[in-house]
Amino acid sequence: MVRRRDGRTQLGCLTMMLVVSAAVYFGVNLGGVLWNYYQFEDRMKQEVRFAASRSDAVIKRRLSAFADSIGLPEAARRVHVKRGQKIISIWAEYYDNLEFPGFVKEIHFNPQAAGPF
Repeated sequence: MVRRRDGRTQLGCLTMMLVVSAAVYFGVNLGGVLWNYYQFEDRMKQEVRFAASRSDAVIKRRLSAFADSIGLPEAARRVHVKRGQKIISIWAEYYDNLEFPGFVKEIHFNPQAAGPF
């Protein structure tokens, strides 16, 4: 016995497609913001590794330029460097906006790296 299909769709299938598309839409937006944060923090760790051969001013300038190149907010370009006895700490603090339909969520980021040089 063959069942006729009238071309109607199941409501469950449409609901699932709506949920998946919403997750992809919001995930791409959130993923971009988080990706920039992790890139910036990774660059800070790289600067810690080469801190013995670079001055604080050079490190700040390089990180500020990198933050600008990946499109981070202005506050991310204010990089702090503190050297101690063979230890260096680098950090920044900024807020980035995550846009949703109808509202904008502001997220606080504090990338940092520390280690011996």
